[in-house]
Amino acid sequence: MWRNLLFILLLFGAVTVLSALQKPVFLLWYAELVADAEVAELWGVISHGLSLDMTMAGYFCALPLLFVLLSVWAPHRIWKSLCRWWIYLASAFVAVSFALNLGLYEYWRFPLDGSILQYLATPKEAMASVTLQMFVVQSVVAVVYFAVMVLMCSKIVDIFEPEKRTKWGRKLIQSLLLILFLGLDFLAIRGGVTTAVANVSKVYFSENIALNHAAVNPTFSFISSISSGDDLNRYDYFDAEICADNFAQIMGQSGAEPTVQLLKNQRPNIVLIIAESFGRSTIDEVVGGRNVAPEFQRLKGESVWFENVIASSFRTDRGVLATLSGFCSQPTMSVMKYPQKASRLPSVAGALRSVGYSTSYIHGGDLNFTDMAGYLYATGFDKLVALKDLSFDAPTSKWGYADDVVSDYFIDFIEQKGAEGRPYFAVWQTLSSHEPFDVPIAEFEDKMLNSMHFADSCIAKVIGALQQSAQWDNTLVIVVADHAYLYPYGIAASAVGRHRIPMLWLGGAIKEPTVVDAYCSQSDLAATLLSQLGLDYSRFTMSRDIFAPAAEQFGYYTFNNGFGVVKSSGATIYDCTTEQTISDNPSAEDVTTGKTLLQTTYSIIKEL
Repeated sequence: MWRNLLFILLLFGAVTVLSALQKPVFLLWYAELVADAEVAELWGVISHGLSLDMTMAGYFCALPLLFVLLSVWAPHRIWKSLCRWWIYLASAFVAVSFALNLGLYEYWRFPLDGSILQYLATPKEAMASVTLQMFVVQSVVAVVYFAVMVLMCSKIVDIFEPEKRTKWGRKLIQSLLLILFLGLDFLAIRGGVTTAVANVSKVYFSENIALNHAAVNPTFSFISSISSGDDLNRYDYFDAEICADNFAQIMGQSGAEPTVQLLKNQRPNIVLIIAESFGRSTIDEVVGGRNVAPEFQRLKGESVWFENVIASSFRTDRGVLATLSGFCSQPTMSVMKYPQKASRLPSVAGALRSVGYSTSYIHGGDLNFTDMAGYLYATGFDKLVALKDLSFDAPTSKWGYADDVVSDYFIDFIEQKGAEGRPYFAVWQTLSSHEPFDVPIAEFEDKMLNSMHFADSCIAKVIGALQQSAQWDNTLVIVVADHAYLYPYGIAASAVGRHRIPMLWLGGAIKEPTVVDAYCSQSDLAATLLSQLGLDYSRFTMSRDIFAPAAEQFGYYTFNNGFGVVKSSGATIYDCTTEQTISDNPSAEDVTTGKTLLQTTYSIIKEL
């Protein structure tokens, strides 16, 4: 029994070590890309990559574990033979993945993923791009790695001895131990016990994207990308030319001088607060004569208040990407979960960094969730601060530190940024108004509304501290939600009210408070902000300047396999599954608008 348990442990360890050894080979292969890296950063490639290496080891050991368990009840030499064959097959897959990643990274500059399958559909054309030297070198790498892996793992398989016939009691004990090992193996595959499961972004740790890519396990990256794949062609409604013409008409004139200038100057410090689940239906709620978000209601009168903003989607990953990259969300997928594609999107952070801004992102939770860290690093943020970087004398919720302690940290952080004398772009993504709504106050009986009240006070605390600071006169504060919440309870996921969110701009950099009645999307923030700063936003092809001349005024959102287009005249909601409108008095023109935006979204994703 103990021999077989030792076999599993040694096999797991061997695969983990062999996976980790891929990292120094990659670093040597692409030494010019990491030449400026310090020793600690080079070590970080191995240490940060270890989690995905262990995940792959978990996948590798799953079948051998099952074979050992079966051998307890059906003793036979066949289980040992099956283990060997599995090791041959799995080792070949890992070796080929490793070799392909080494070779293709020179051209792709992102870890191996499912994109390679697109080329296998036309093998002749694919092979035409492969030089003889590249083919020979990568084949040698694959063969050598395969041989080392098979030799090491085969020696370990020798330890495995199918149990001879034993008593039922002994079989039961062995089975329970092996089931425990299966549970531990599942945790390794999942990536731990936290809310963030194993994903490529989990190993990202550096501003040098090559170091992050070196830390990625290429076999995991490939498996992950194809397992989460989506049919990018499912929303082809028009010929490409017709769709392009429709899109040009919808987006209007890009780059024109805005009709309204909101700012006193074009280089203010910018603080962006992305408020978790801060929907209009919740922050506008009044319970027993009390406002759920009294501070927000007060601040509306001191700000540029955008009355009709529509959230792009219903998830944080999509809302953050819509806000920062001005990119419309998708009904059934999240482009952020495709790091190689999301990293190629434009970002407000990148645009601001190009003109001298420092760029920072603060979050009290895990930024590895949904591959967010990788997206943020790749699109222009200099510094990320998340749960793993924070240490407070305070308890954490399921998702991380509560907004009250993180808001204190954020206040100190932006004070330090202001003292540097360089314009800064600092983003704080709040947390506490996320399920399960555990907050240290009890002002309302409804836990969700109570958490919104708490978040409201924390946001106001940050703004209040800024108002008392010397940097207030040259600071623009933007508060916008990542998405709304399903409130009132029972509201349809497709309903317009499900997607209405607040947005306000305030600070000493604002000329004067005003109300903007134009209907717009969350994704329009990027173009609108950059336009107000006098910066080029031509790369933000799906973001419209709200104040551009003759800009069509509408909000657009997606829900699970559907979309909505909202105007002052009403809303058109379309179900993509039934291919029917599900709203009163729908507009055929708005159906065309929604279909055009949906098709264009996926067309851009395919090209990224």
